[in-house]
Amino acid sequence: MGPWGALALLFSVRATMAFQFQSVASVGPTLLAAGAIGLADLGVLVGLYYAPGAAVALPGGAAAARWGDRATILGGLALMALGGAVMAAFPAWEAQVAGRVVSGVGGAVMNVLMSKMVADRFAAKDLSLAMGLFVNSWPVGIAVCLLVAPAVAEAGGAAAAYWTATGLVVAGLAAIAALIPPTEGAATGPAWRPPRGRLLWATLAAGASWGAYNGALGMVFGFGPAMLAERGLSAVAAGAATSVALWTMAAAIPLGGALADRGGVRGAVLHGGFAAFAAGLLVAGAAAGTWLPPAVAFGALGLAGGLAAGPCMGLAGPPLSAETRAAGMGLFFTVYYVCVLASPLLGGWAAEAAGGAAGAFSAGAALLAVAAATALASRRLCRPDREWITAR
Repeated sequence: MGPWGALALLFSVRATMAFQFQSVASVGPTLLAAGAIGLADLGVLVGLYYAPGAAVALPGGAAAARWGDRATILGGLALMALGGAVMAAFPAWEAQVAGRVVSGVGGAVMNVLMSKMVADRFAAKDLSLAMGLFVNSWPVGIAVCLLVAPAVAEAGGAAAAYWTATGLVVAGLAAIAALIPPTEGAATGPAWRPPRGRLLWATLAAGASWGAYNGALGMVFGFGPAMLAERGLSAVAAGAATSVALWTMAAAIPLGGALADRGGVRGAVLHGGFAAFAAGLLVAGAAAGTWLPPAVAFGALGLAGGLAAGPCMGLAGPPLSAETRAAGMGLFFTVYYVCVLASPLLGGWAAEAAGGAAGAFSAGAALLAVAAATALASRRLCRPDREWITAR
């Protein structure tokens, strides 16, 4: 399978992860109406999917070094399917928590290794575009879930929606097993080589940039509906307006990746995208739902926010060689998961301090300043004119 065919496969399989992640939030109204859980419980279930990432991202890279990329990804997908089946089959709260955690463990492992597979294929050319297309699987999977899962839950209950998500994961597992050769990322034994010296710091800085950027995105979807509701919109209208950002982002992400791969403009697209997104957050926080129509504000947010995704994710490629990529991607995603777990806490604190959900948008702009600074650090550490760049 050629690199672009493999990318299409990885995109499709990762979209099932996004679908499974979103399935809990999408069936939330059904669960709340049935009295099965409360709002706080729903928030716990949503967040638990990310919780294992900081702990298992690095061991996931080590597992790939020992057992190979393909086998490790299949194991991650199997854990996702197992966790989804537990949630679908057993409605007790303890089973819901356990199933969500197991699914999150599998998703984190799969995320690390699929990102590595993309970097393996596109490290020499079109990395920003490939990474942009790859990460676009997340908003696409969430958007599909928003359309499908509520209707399935209304017809057959939350369990039916969970079975649907699990079935998609199983289909992805079967596709990987059938189409990716067993030699993919063949195991090299217990040897596991992380990047060292400045390359290590470049990898950690890249992970911090990707995590801070995603933390800023989380402010849009996590606090946008609440902010618009505070300004008089109904819950349905606020959710619909916020979702506009999802669709415009899906269009902007590959555009940003393609622009970044043009000679000499990667840094301009990356930092220009950060700056445009930060400005959009501040404008939306001040004006969306007042003098600025919410759909316009959030549509512009999605366009601005999507431009930086491909080149930001692409920061993971330059510090890593083929020998250090499994360990390096584990380190990259460990930092990323720490950031995305901490960001909602920062957003909540900022919203409370500001007396409204718009405060979280200001916190998102601050996170983008962190993303820009750490991206600059990572890029400078990887300048090819440094002698140490070859010491891998």
